[in-house]
Amino acid sequence: PVPAEAGDGAVYTPLLAHGEQLDVLERLDFVLRNIAELRKEVEELRNSLQHLAAEIVGEVRSHLEETQKVARRRRFPFPRERSDSTGSSSIYFTASSGAANTDDGESEGGYTTANAESDYDRESERESEEGEDEVSCETVRTARRDSLDLVNEDEVPFISDSSLEEGLGQLLQQADRLHDGDEQERREGFQLLLNNKLAYADQKDFLWRLARAHSDMYEITEDTDEKRSYASDGKEELEIALQKWDQSAECHQWYAVLCGQLSEHESIQKRIQTGYVFKEHIDKAIELKPEDPKAYYLLGRWCYQVSHLGWLEKKTASALFEAPPTATVQDALQNFLRVEELSPGFSKAGRVYIAKCYRDLGNNSAALLWMNLASELPANTKE
Repeated sequence: PVPAEAGDGAVYTPLLAHGEQLDVLERLDFVLRNIAELRKEVEELRNSLQHLAAEIVGEVRSHLEETQKVARRRRFPFPRERSDSTGSSSIYFTASSGAANTDDGESEGGYTTANAESDYDRESERESEEGEDEVSCETVRTARRDSLDLVNEDEVPFISDSSLEEGLGQLLQQADRLHDGDEQERREGFQLLLNNKLAYADQKDFLWRLARAHSDMYEITEDTDEKRSYASDGKEELEIALQKWDQSAECHQWYAVLCGQLSEHESIQKRIQTGYVFKEHIDKAIELKPEDPKAYYLLGRWCYQVSHLGWLEKKTASALFEAPPTATVQDALQNFLRVEELSPGFSKAGRVYIAKCYRDLGNNSAALLWMNLASELPANTKE
């Protein structure tokens, strides 16, 4: 505070005034508080990273166990021979409502066989499954040590392509039957396909049915977030499929459907943009499969909605695009009538839309006729 040459008689005076000292103290206090908060944030980040690491380890462990189960299923795609006369060589993919099903007793997805088994057979089967579970756990532990080398190729029996194709064919037939059923059967169909995704994810006919099952779950589910999730996941499945199978009418058709479902939860601008994508893929589906009534029904729906766009939607479309979408009620009617030509009574909703088109065109007698025809059909969907 005082130069050294001032001597003992010098008067010590502070270099900082009282106000400046208070300011320095406040600044130091501010720095200390920030350091404390930073330390707390670092601790929270460390805990979050530890939690994330635990989740990753759990997911990897689950994936390894699931992959090993699929490997066992693909190793034995057909039922083992039984000594009794009730054995059957057929594979069934029927849900656990009591119908027939897959190979070794009850699988992870909740499916049961149609073969009548004795108590001795069931006990033997249970012991076999317990032994397989022990082998599975040991294999998973070995896999972690051997960098995911799950299965020794020398030990895997040869499975012909024709055998895999036969199993896939029966799986797809079961999925189609469940898709045409009630809500519970559609849920079972979705779970059935989801359980077999790892085994058949590289098959075109499997993937578009899996996407269709996502669309079914969208219609069944009431929760908005779940609806959006199902539509988004199904759309992603088909985005991958279309990169490889651009000439699949079903892939284009269900991609359009899922785009439309997803757009119901988006802004006007996004819905209009999706409308162009929807029309593009439906046109492609009709080009690839011109006798499919479902594609004409979807095109009719698109035409009807475009013909009834509100003032705000039309102005938005005009502002965003050089050529806004255009369609008339007559265009919609022609597509719905084409559906009836290809498959009379294809859907109750299709006949209702024919009646609505005739009503909009001023033909009330034709509208009444088609409403009566629609009332003759069962209501299979919420629509």
